[in-house]
Amino acid sequence: MANGTHVLVLPFPGQGHINPMLQFASPLASKGLKTTLVTTVFIFKSIYSDHPIASTSFRTISDGFDEGGFAQAKSPDIYLSTFKSVGSQSLASLIKELGDSGIPVHAVIYDGFMAWALDIAKQLGIRAAVFLTQSCAVNSIHYHVSRGLLKVPVEGSRIWLPGLPELKIWELPSLIYHHGSYPAWFDTIVNQFSNIDEADWVLVNSFYELEKEVVDWMSKIWKLGTIGPTIPSMYLDRRLKHNEDYGLQLLHPNTSACMRWLNTKPNGSVVYVSFGSLAEVGVEQMAEIAWGLIGTNAYFLWVVREPEEPKLPDNFKHMTREKGLIVRWCPQLEVLKHGSVGCFVSHCGYNSVLEALGLGVPMVAMPQWADQATNAKHVEDVWGVGVRALVDEKGIVRRETIKQCINEVIMGGKRGNEIKKNSIKWKNLAIKAADHGGSSDKNIDEFVAKITS
Repeated sequence: MANGTHVLVLPFPGQGHINPMLQFASPLASKGLKTTLVTTVFIFKSIYSDHPIASTSFRTISDGFDEGGFAQAKSPDIYLSTFKSVGSQSLASLIKELGDSGIPVHAVIYDGFMAWALDIAKQLGIRAAVFLTQSCAVNSIHYHVSRGLLKVPVEGSRIWLPGLPELKIWELPSLIYHHGSYPAWFDTIVNQFSNIDEADWVLVNSFYELEKEVVDWMSKIWKLGTIGPTIPSMYLDRRLKHNEDYGLQLLHPNTSACMRWLNTKPNGSVVYVSFGSLAEVGVEQMAEIAWGLIGTNAYFLWVVREPEEPKLPDNFKHMTREKGLIVRWCPQLEVLKHGSVGCFVSHCGYNSVLEALGLGVPMVAMPQWADQATNAKHVEDVWGVGVRALVDEKGIVRRETIKQCINEVIMGGKRGNEIKKNSIKWKNLAIKAADHGGSSDKNIDEFVAKITS
């Protein structure tokens, strides 16, 4: 019986990894599984929540940095290696403790960034599913690198891989294109595939219609299931009535100010600008974005996190108070759903891309690092839901480019209208995939049936 089956959900400790995996726990709980989200001690202490998730319980493990998390570790290499050694022991202890207290763990769903969790599950005789938080296209590229099928540094200007569009070298994930830039992160991402063949299932936060060709190719290698987009149900298929937001935040959104301001703006007149919870934009690039926004005919809502605020041009907030609103964080789903928003200027983090797709919002892509250049390639050339604002020889997107891209998307015209039409098409396909009998819903049902058998 499903009600007797207990699943641990183990995301990497970052907002962009917790959100999709916690969302995946919601339909599992609705289908009768007992779900427990496991995060680090520091992250758990840092969580801010408007709507606690009643269907999922929470437990913690240690990453070795309980007081300060990643910032306490001094470097990615120290953090990731310590997390692997301390986290492995802590996870094994938690699973044993749960078993001793009468709530045994039957399966672990672990973030691919933590491949060591699969080793612990197998040692303890527990079934395990890897959850890949990046797109199938990006996962396929990293898989090819991990198996030596795509050599780094990459030679040649163009790359052809099964099921993917032709890629220019700069359209690869930045850790491959700029090989050696962040070696600890490169190893973590590529090592997702070091033991993946031993996983019982491979789950991906995508939906079949979005990436058919590469999903078909990957399905020949693993027992693969696309189960996305993992967006709260009330923004997608609306079947889980209390599933209204992600449930956990590490940053405090300025919700009331954002929504009050948006309510005063005409339909489709606002450019929403956000580069996510991690990206650091340089001072020169910040100025170009600022003057690019001033140059458009649109209003703008710009998320500038507190550490980034000093990079804004002098007096910019005061100068643009009639035209724009700058906040430190906002409720992105509510903003994207709002009728006044006509365009999303995004770093193309994968969660942001899926949210824009699921809510039908056209994009201007300004990728920063990691998988974002590959996501941006798909936004423009594969899905046709936006345009890329390309950098100059100094690696900066200039104000005229930003202005031109925004106006092209938000002001209409032949290309802008086509982008809007495609955005609605993908929104409807995302809803259909998540809804009863859709491709992702069927895959979740199949996963639940297997895990409870």
